[in-house]
Amino acid sequence: MRILALFLLLATLLHMDSASAANPSKDAVLYKNPGCVCCDDYATYLRKRGIRVTVEATEDLALIKRRHGVPEDLEGCHTVLLDGYVIEGHVPMKALDRLFAERPKITGIALPGMPEGSPGMGGDKSGPFEVYAFSKGGSKIYAIE
Repeated sequence: MRILALFLLLATLLHMDSASAANPSKDAVLYKNPGCVCCDDYATYLRKRGIRVTVEATEDLALIKRRHGVPEDLEGCHTVLLDGYVIEGHVPMKALDRLFAERPKITGIALPGMPEGSPGMGGDKSGPFEVYAFSKGGSKIYAIE
């Protein structure tokens, strides 16, 4: 009986979709410059995937980025704090799913700049997005989306 129950639990976990399996189900805070519309669109993107987002407009976004260890060369237009990680820029959900499934010992992940076609941005995607992992020790490519 215990083996059957264990098998059913394992089967259930294996058949969960990645968004529900990796979704941190936590509150997020998105810091942005006042008036930035694409940041609000990214917040909507996260909300549609079950993440509760509070948007905080700030006149000193650079301070928020420095305070949370975002390398200058990886900066995007907004900074999200979510479940112990820093999410910088318009990071696609697939990379977030991987982050929360793996839970690496890093500060966060970033999609630098404001690439067209990324979540919350208009335009067409012109090529793969390079998402970087970063910590005090440096940065490296984490995912290519």
